[in-house]
Amino acid sequence: MRLFLKYLYSISFLLLFVSCSKKEEENKDVLVFRYNENAAVNSLDPAFAKIRPSIWVCNQLFNGLVQLDDSLHIKPDIARSWTVSPDGKTYTFNLRKDVYFHKNILFGKDSTRTVVASDFTYSLNRLLDEKIAAPGRWILQSVEKFEAVNDSVFQIKLNKTFPAFLGLLTMKYASVVPHEAFDKPGYDFRANPVGTGPFQFKIWEENVKLVLRKNPLYFEKDDKGVQLPYLEAVAITFLPDKQSGFLQFVQGKLDFVSGLDPSYKDEILTPKGELAPKYSKDVKMITGPYLNTEYLGFRLDGADKAVKDKRIRQALNYGFDRAKMILFLRNGRGTAATGGMIPNGLPGFGAKGYDYNPVKARELIAGYKKQTGDNNPAIQLSTSASYLDIAEYLQREWQKLGLNIQVDVNPPSTLTQSISNGKVGFFKASWIADYPDAENYLSLFYSKNFSPGGPNYTHFSNPEFDRLYEAAFLETDDTKRQELYKKMDALVMEEAPVVPLFYDKASRFTRSNVMGLGINPLNLLVLKHTKKD
Repeated sequence: MRLFLKYLYSISFLLLFVSCSKKEEENKDVLVFRYNENAAVNSLDPAFAKIRPSIWVCNQLFNGLVQLDDSLHIKPDIARSWTVSPDGKTYTFNLRKDVYFHKNILFGKDSTRTVVASDFTYSLNRLLDEKIAAPGRWILQSVEKFEAVNDSVFQIKLNKTFPAFLGLLTMKYASVVPHEAFDKPGYDFRANPVGTGPFQFKIWEENVKLVLRKNPLYFEKDDKGVQLPYLEAVAITFLPDKQSGFLQFVQGKLDFVSGLDPSYKDEILTPKGELAPKYSKDVKMITGPYLNTEYLGFRLDGADKAVKDKRIRQALNYGFDRAKMILFLRNGRGTAATGGMIPNGLPGFGAKGYDYNPVKARELIAGYKKQTGDNNPAIQLSTSASYLDIAEYLQREWQKLGLNIQVDVNPPSTLTQSISNGKVGFFKASWIADYPDAENYLSLFYSKNFSPGGPNYTHFSNPEFDRLYEAAFLETDDTKRQELYKKMDALVMEEAPVVPLFYDKASRFTRSNVMGLGINPLNLLVLKHTKKD
């Protein structure tokens, strides 16, 4: 009997130990946010944060003068306030005094130091340094000079008025970094970053895993005065196969999946774009506008005779049902681009574009054929394999109107190069905003931006458009400037150098216990407000 009781006691103790260990493990799990990157992170240096995987990580590690909220409003960051001179050329930033760099040996054993205005002078000078060749240098192209007035005041003067400038400063390129990291011989900042963000660097085994830990000195608090972030850590894996990453998410090993890959979109979504019933209990879907306009472009000074005629370009715009295309080929992920090139979700959106009107399309084509004698206009559409389904749908719709459309499939890199060099007359392209201002999209049509030196791949040139574009740079009133944007977008639609297809949507999938992740039109990943229940 005594032996049996001893045995029973041992079993009870073991069960209690296992139960406590399991509970402890679960408690730890809710403090760690896990996601997978199928693409590599190229650098943890914000000056080189050009690609999305790197931008997402740098967004957790670094801060700048200003930041964006989920509605793309510019908010204080390290700058607690700022003023802009009446001529729109001088920006004066008043800095917080409670922002510290992450603890690092650079500042002494387990030490840190306060961020001061001269740190921004150093960081922006580094961005301009030709020897460093940072891809983010372009955000300062309108800057004449900058200086630290004192430890808590930083000033930037522009060489011309540029109302979208504050938006540029929200990009990770403009983050503050400590000079000590670059003064110390042999210190590899790319792989051992030191910032001010809500999380600090812990481990990076390239293409395997990356771990960030909570910054205990972070300066931001929530509405209730609780210090951010809520999470203790962020853990990132690097499985290159998107399907494998999705399976990890379904198994509960990851907390988050961004976007929809063709390999699993029909698994997780219904044909109408809703979350499949079998995932409704364990998964949450978050969607919102994404500042990406998918479009087709015409090279207006190319060799293709038919696309040089505005009637053909307009007919192609009228000649297909955008809403039907999005429903059946993209499971409802997107909004029909019937309002110009400026996407839904960005101030300036609202110009009149093209609705589906096959009768009007046929009239325009008939007028072209009668005047030119070209009764079988042949047009070649160049695209990549990932958009072949859309290209073939358009081909069928346009052939119904009497147009001879050929589809040419190219590798993505080859297509990009051919578009820039004018080797294709009609091409599939997309434009994702770098900063939250419609000028980003209208720059595609400014005559001084002809490719390959600029983003005007269609070589569209219109004196009235150029006049409005230049006037918008001098307009500091946001409402008036956005009206100018709408006029420019309407002018572009009338001349039809492009066929807008759809405005993209960002889609995020999280486990049901994830809260506070949010979504924004730039698809930035912000984890300082995220928690797991």
